[in-house]
Amino acid sequence: MTRTQYEPLAVKSVLNAVKAPSMPFDWSINPYRGCQHGCSFCYARSTHVYLGQSADDAFQNRIFWKEDAPSLLRKELTRMAAASRLPESVTIGTATDPYQQLEARLRLTRGCLEVLAEFGVPVSITTRSPLVLRDLDLLRRMPGSSVNISLHTLDPHVWRTFEPQTPAPRQRLKCARALMEAGIETNVFMAPVLPYITDGPAATEALASACADHGISRLMVSFLRLSTPEVKTWFFDVLRQAYPRLTERYGRLYWRSARPPESYVRPVKRRIAECLARYGLSDTGAYSERRPANRAEPGGAGQARQASAGPVQAPAERAAMCAPVQLTLF
Repeated sequence: MTRTQYEPLAVKSVLNAVKAPSMPFDWSINPYRGCQHGCSFCYARSTHVYLGQSADDAFQNRIFWKEDAPSLLRKELTRMAAASRLPESVTIGTATDPYQQLEARLRLTRGCLEVLAEFGVPVSITTRSPLVLRDLDLLRRMPGSSVNISLHTLDPHVWRTFEPQTPAPRQRLKCARALMEAGIETNVFMAPVLPYITDGPAATEALASACADHGISRLMVSFLRLSTPEVKTWFFDVLRQAYPRLTERYGRLYWRSARPPESYVRPVKRRIAECLARYGLSDTGAYSERRPANRAEPGGAGQARQASAGPVQAPAERAAMCAPVQLTLF
């Protein structure tokens, strides 16, 4: 078993301005680079390349943590407050999980939350870890804050295959219920939906039923996105080992695109919506695909998405679909 290495990362800024029109937030914080959870579908895996690391095992076994993140954040917010430009909110965990295992020891995420609470800036946190419950005291002090729990399957084999080091799905459900009972706005990200693996009626029914049993009413459904060549290569390696019979079918879905075509997505999305409705659950819209009304769609993006359902795409469109996620998210 590969031993995990931890290294400090000197940075000049912790608070990232997010300019991408497709993102439903303006500011983000990611205290860590790399993620011990090691999810095979993680779109941030390719960001390790920018640190001179590989996007394979190194992403989960060589973790970088941002030195002095809370103190840097305090300096940034102090300057912004002096100019009356404090963020309306900040999203934490857009790239790697802010509550991955190292957080229990370093407490960088908690330190950043303490600073944000001082300045009255609410947060939206995305995590797969019940460790977020440790910081309930701070979340209660931050009106308007929310937590999104990522959970895409209850199947033990699927879980361990694609999320080798994440907390158990049932623990995440209990975490979501505890957050709601504490008065924190909570959503479950049913993400990613894995074609031909977690998109079937039985899998959807099991997850919807479990969410309803835990008092969860808000879900966000999002399909698998293989946004860069590095992510696609790693995911297909895992898929080939665990589900060899599906590699050809996945190839037909993803070989020209980062996303599955609408011809696949549309009927599955409709069936999932019907299932959720039977359990009184609402799909509040895919987190990574939402676009606020006050943000203009970038030129040609809508056409590129529509073209993804067709057999042929221009090179520029294919490049855009597989382009790395905006670096300011990290």
